[in-house]
Amino acid sequence: MRDAADPVLAGSFDLVCAFETIHDMCDPVGALRACGLCVPGGDVLVADERVADTFTVDVDDAERFLDGASARIPTAMTDATGRRHGDHHVFRQCASDAGFADVEVLPIENDFWRFYHLVG
Repeated sequence: MRDAADPVLAGSFDLVCAFETIHDMCDPVGALRACGLCVPGGDVLVADERVADTFTVDVDDAERFLDGASARIPTAMTDATGRRHGDHHVFRQCASDAGFADVEVLPIENDFWRFYHLVG
């Protein structure tokens, strides 16, 4: 097991993936920064909860399930972006703060997940 923030690993990978994790981390910007382990031209793929861009209580069953799942994780209730990560503005700001130039929402249809491609 290695620490993704270890500078020795920088530029070591063609693809870095983070699935269902970033929104529950106390330091989502730091976690995304650690995803910058790719070789030049490499790809970062993030899959995370597909929730509405704005928090509301009027949600479908899938979103209600995802809300309940995040609420069980202590970090999601403290400093993490938690459920707000589904807000594209929050995620884009975190990615920008981590040094990524752009965030592309991939056209993959799924009831639970939204897929992001982070561009160096």
